[in-house]
Amino acid sequence: MPQVRFEHITKTYGQVQVLRDLNLAIDDGDFLVLLGPSGCGKTTLLNLLAGLLDVTDGRITIGERDVTDVDPKDRG
Repeated sequence: MPQVRFEHITKTYGQVQVLRDLNLAIDDGDFLVLLGPSGCGKTTLLNLLAGLLDVTDGRITIGERDVTDVDPKDRG
């Protein structure tokens, strides 16, 4: 079962769509590398996971817990 899951994640800044319908499952014990050019959404994805940015659309789960709208301090 995935430990961290991004389901249909979309992030927009005004009219600019930075992430569109992103789906990613990271299993417990996996080693993940985010690699890509500047501006492709790597930092945005990590900030969404941390709760530092709001998800425009979609859902983020850690374990079985939906943390999409949970404050960063409560994501544990």
